[in-house]
Amino acid sequence: MLPDLSDPETTPQVGVVVIGYNDADHVTEAVRSALAQGPAVGEVVAVDDCSTDGSGELLAQLAAEEPRLRVVRREVNSGGCGTPRNTGFDTVTMPYTMFLDSDDVLPPGAVDALLAAATGAHAEVTGGLCVRRELPSGREQPWQAPLYAAHAVLAHPAQRPRLTHDTLCVNKLYRTGFLREHGIRFPEGRFLYEDIVFTARVLAAAPRIALVPDLVYVWHVRRSAERLSLSLDRERIDNWKARTQACELAYDILLGAGQKELARAARAKFLDHEVRMYARELGLRDASYQRAWWAHTREYLARYDVADWEPNPTAPGRLLARVVLESPEPCDLPRLKELAARPARLLPPYARVPDGTPVWSADLPQVTLTPFLTRPPRALPLAVDGELHARARGTRLDLRLHELYGRMAEAGPQEVEAQWQCREDGRTAQRATTAFAPSGTDGWSAEVPVELAALGAGTWDLRLTVRFADGTHREATAHAVAGAGRLRRHAVPSARHGVLLVQPYATHSGALALRVATGLRGVVKIARGRLRRLLH
Repeated sequence: MLPDLSDPETTPQVGVVVIGYNDADHVTEAVRSALAQGPAVGEVVAVDDCSTDGSGELLAQLAAEEPRLRVVRREVNSGGCGTPRNTGFDTVTMPYTMFLDSDDVLPPGAVDALLAAATGAHAEVTGGLCVRRELPSGREQPWQAPLYAAHAVLAHPAQRPRLTHDTLCVNKLYRTGFLREHGIRFPEGRFLYEDIVFTARVLAAAPRIALVPDLVYVWHVRRSAERLSLSLDRERIDNWKARTQACELAYDILLGAGQKELARAARAKFLDHEVRMYARELGLRDASYQRAWWAHTREYLARYDVADWEPNPTAPGRLLARVVLESPEPCDLPRLKELAARPARLLPPYARVPDGTPVWSADLPQVTLTPFLTRPPRALPLAVDGELHARARGTRLDLRLHELYGRMAEAGPQEVEAQWQCREDGRTAQRATTAFAPSGTDGWSAEVPVELAALGAGTWDLRLTVRFADGTHREATAHAVAGAGRLRRHAVPSARHGVLLVQPYATHSGALALRVATGLRGVVKIARGRLRRLLH
């Protein structure tokens, strides 16, 4: 029986379902973060999916001290996240429900912010901001931040098609009765990307939705863990097949519910998000994986109809998908990787057919770039090459902006601002602006000074801002020029640090980045870290 809601200020109203499997190192922290939300949380249901590492015992000890905590231990491991979430949800007695994974946390005030918005707007679903926190560095990346820039109330999810991009179930508060009335559950068993399907079922039921700008969930990403999370373990083709299966099911659910606009948006999201993310990683896989990925993706994209290609027809993901669909075998993987980057980079060669129409390549003239190049210069996928010349004195960054079918000359590139952003803590340094100078007939160049000693130890990502004659600008990254020893380590003498070990390198998306170690201790630390990665 649900509690009386006559006094919402003091009556517990939220049940938090925490799921975990063999996560003894983190599960109690997750549970405590839910209990610490205050009196609004009437119960925390911790579902242990038949762990063998002592997780169940830790939860039992905590439950003995905390009356709001109930532990449900499954006798057979489900192999996924959907079944334990369903098990926990079936146990909830509160009028509102939240979901929490065992290796994540709810930040202070999350439940109060969501509950206030839900009750104030009479919303069935209330969502808030989630951040991805990379561990151990602690670097945070907001998830789908534009959706949660300000308070909003939507009478129908079709008012904000972008909702299809936020496929997380954990940064939201659900009215328990709404989920039960519509029979909304997670896929059972070992079903990867169950959030995608669950979210589609929620949107298909056309709930009233409230959005808040408050931080309500911290998603921990542990890429160095011995056992990667299901969503991060993308090295096998089965993972990609599971992802496409979930996306296809989500599309069918939305279309079957008459939510055509949301269904189209979901397919557009697949091109902009899923295809780009996996294409960036294709160069890391072997030839067998690449062929299997290419064949499966072509088969999936063949189900798209004309209307599915219409939303945002000039998006990089759409062009990338067209190349895959039109080529029977994997091709141009390095160039596709650059196009899949964020922001996108379209590298030369820039081909044309005899009538002058710009096309992807001479081998794929049917993939035209004409719609793609209708974008304003500030939105074009600029190709900027970057090369670092590390020296004890006078370290410089050479940049070259490529012409793009005449659009750059038309826009008039004036200058480029370069800054380095520390990947570990997000701080920026070395902001410098240099004028562009014409370089031959097909580009512009700039030399930017770099003070390595001032950067200090860390991993540094290069961020560029290209400014044009009309006052507009374009954020960009630089393509890391490889070959002929360009991306090799340099030991640079330093008056401040004694020695700097400098390593320019290309990220997974081909962007230029920089690792810097300071002093002999830093050099030894880098060497040990590399050895650990090789052994891992």
